Amino acid sequence: MRCAVLDDYQGVALTSADWSGLDATVDVRRDHIADECALVETLTGYDAVVLMRERTPFPRTVIERLPDLRLLVTTGMRNASVDVAAARERGVVVCGTGGLTTSTVELTWALITGLARSVVVENSGLRGNGPWQQTVGVDLAGATLGVLGLGRIGSLVAKVGLAFGMDVAAWSTHLTADAAAAAGVRLAASKAELVAAADVLTVHLVLSERSRGLVGAAELAAMKPSAFLVNTSRAPIVDQDALVTALREQRIAGAGLDVFDVEPLPPDHPYRTLPNVLATPHLGYVTRGGYAIFWREVVEDIAAFIGGNPVRTLT
Repeated sequence: MRCAVLDDYQGVALTSADWSGLDATVDVRRDHIADECALVETLTGYDAVVLMRERTPFPRTVIERLPDLRLLVTTGMRNASVDVAAARERGVVVCGTGGLTTSTVELTWALITGLARSVVVENSGLRGNGPWQQTVGVDLAGATLGVLGLGRIGSLVAKVGLAFGMDVAAWSTHLTADAAAAAGVRLAASKAELVAAADVLTVHLVLSERSRGLVGAAELAAMKPSAFLVNTSRAPIVDQDALVTALREQRIAGAGLDVFDVEPLPPDHPYRTLPNVLATPHLGYVTRGGYAIFWREVVEDIAAFIGGNPVRTLT
């Protein structure tokens, strides 16, 4: 079997797990192949392809042009950029892996605290012999944390907010008062109420047609001018053009972002230069513990497929 591993940006795929027992030739790409034709040309002749999360989309138009493909493995048990139905139609098995929830929670709080205390600005000033103390920090204790989506990640983010002494409220379409109370937070009466009350609004929803654009121009206009928006979920949940406009016009205090419509982020994107943006290159899942699970189970998936008994199949 010939296996291609895509988007191993840090060059750690082969050292994060034991690949030696596989009856396969494994080729690793550290670069990102954005062009679909170039991707197909690169992958022609491979039996298996390993995807790191949603870095490289795998739509029907790619799958149908790879007649040798028999196995797709994605890290995580959900990958919205893979057309699983098209793969199934072509007889391609799609498998996933486990992962960590806590890593995204931790990065969310790195962004929140980084914004609240202007960590990047102050660090840059110190390193560049700039002014000593340029900013006045924002207190999180006593502030309102608005959690948009109280699932596995959102509930843990809320728990940390409570530990900071914040007033924590949550909302999503089907969230009930009992579920909110079980997480120790209060249920906002509506999305509008949550957005207007939040000093920090943090997004933790699964991307779907229902959640796409859920935070748009109207919601951003309703936020406090002193409020921060944090998104470590999926970029399209927030209207990106509306967010850029709100940030440029300083209608909100700032945004902490780990997810983007196009990744890697284009060199000329406004997020790279807007002073009220704290952005990281989709690092929510990028930790040693998370990678250890990803790559170990990728190897297990490939071995199980070769043995005729695929595991963790996605349907």
